Amino acid sequence: MIIKMSFETESTGYEKTILSDLQGAWTIFRKAVVENAGFPGWDKVLFHTDEAMSWETVRNLKLMPPLVLIIRNLCVQGDAPEDVFTWLNEIHELLDEVLEEYSE
Repeated sequence: MIIKMSFETESTGYEKTILSDLQGAWTIFRKAVVENAGFPGWDKVLFHTDEAMSWETVRNLKLMPPLVLIIRNLCVQGDAPEDVFTWLNEIHELLDEVLEEYSE
């Protein structure tokens, strides 16, 4: 007896949204922190970055702003390099847009 199974196919067309921009900014920020590892508190920044990028936080975006504030404070206290702050500022701007767009 032959059993035929059907499989769901992966969609080939994806709509780029502000959420994908935010995810990309988090990814680049995390990379910048790793590349500049060594400033005081960089390991804590990574910990909170991973928390901010977690499924739990993304599903409840209201959890993200306090994490961004904690990360910013750690970066300021650790005198993080400019590249780290560039991407953190990008995250902050995108997060504001996301929260505005998805609050409706």
